Amino acid sequence: MEYVGIGIIAIVVILIITSIKVVPQAHAYVIERLGAFQTSWSVGLHIKIPLIDKVARRVSLKEQVLDFPPQPVITKDNVTMRIDTVVYYQITDPKAYAYGIVNPLSAIENLTATTLRNIIGDLELDETLTSRELINTKMRSILDEATDPWGIKVNRVELKNIIPPAEIQDAMERQMKAERGRREAILRAEGEKKSAILVAEGKKESSILEAEAQKAAAILRAEAKKEAAIREAEGEAEAILKVQTATAEGIKKINESKPSSQVISIKSLEAFAKAADGKATKIIIPSEIQGLAGLAKSVVEIAKDDKVN
Repeated sequence: MEYVGIGIIAIVVILIITSIKVVPQAHAYVIERLGAFQTSWSVGLHIKIPLIDKVARRVSLKEQVLDFPPQPVITKDNVTMRIDTVVYYQITDPKAYAYGIVNPLSAIENLTATTLRNIIGDLELDETLTSRELINTKMRSILDEATDPWGIKVNRVELKNIIPPAEIQDAMERQMKAERGRREAILRAEGEKKSAILVAEGKKESSILEAEAQKAAAILRAEAKKEAAIREAEGEAEAILKVQTATAEGIKKINESKPSSQVISIKSLEAFAKAADGKATKIIIPSEIQGLAGLAKSVVEIAKDDKVN
C-alpha cells in the first residue's frame, strides 16, 4: 500500500508539472476543453486542467513569408509568361487560424495563383512589365480580404520574377540594344555639338581679343605719331623763333654800331659772293654796289703790296 501511495503522489506531481505552460513571446496557444474551443493563451505563465484541457495548436504571431514557385499566366495580348510571387502574412486571430480552414498555406498559394491570373489577364505584355506596383497593390488587397476570415492578415505581396518567353526576351534585348545605341548616338551628337560651340566661342573670343589688341596698338601708334609730330613742330617753331630772335639781335647790333654806307655795300657784296658760292655763272650786281668794285680791287692790291714788303 505504501508503494501505491507513492505512485499516486508521483502521478499527481507529474500531472501538475505538465499542466504548467509558458507561452513564449510572439506566440499563442489554442486551448480545447473536452474537444471544444476554450480560450487562447497569450504570452506568460498558464495552468491547464489535467486530462481535460489540452493545447490544440501552437501559433506563431510573427510575420512570415511564403515564396511560391513560378505560375504560368497569359496576358491580354495572348503572351504566356511565368511569374513567381512572394507573400508576407501574419496571423492575427489564433482561433480563426486554427478552425477557419484546413490548410491555410495551401489555400493562400492557390488563391495567389488565381488572383494573379485574373489581374494579368486584363493587362498587355508591356503593361505587365511596367506595372509591378499596381499588380502588387491589387493582389495584396484581394488576398487580405479573402484571408481575413482565416485570422490571417496579408501585409505585402511582391512579384519576384517575371519571365517572358525566350523569343520575347530576345526581342526585348534587341530593342534595349537599339535604344542604348540611339542614346549613345544622341549623347555623342550632343557632345560634338557642345564641343563645336565651345570651339566657335573660343575662336570668337580670340578674334575679339585680337581685334581689340590691334585697335589698342593702332591707337598707341597714332598717339605716338601725334606726339612726335607735335614735338617736331614745337622744335621747328622753337628753332624759327631762335633764328628770328638772333636775326633781330643782329639787326639791333648793326643799328647800334651805325655802319657807313661803304661797309654796308661791302657786306652786301660778300653776301652776293656767298650766294653765288662759285656755282652761279651770272650775277646781277645792283648799281650802288658796282661803284665799289674798283675800291675793293684797290684795297686788295694794297694788301698784296704790304705782304710783299
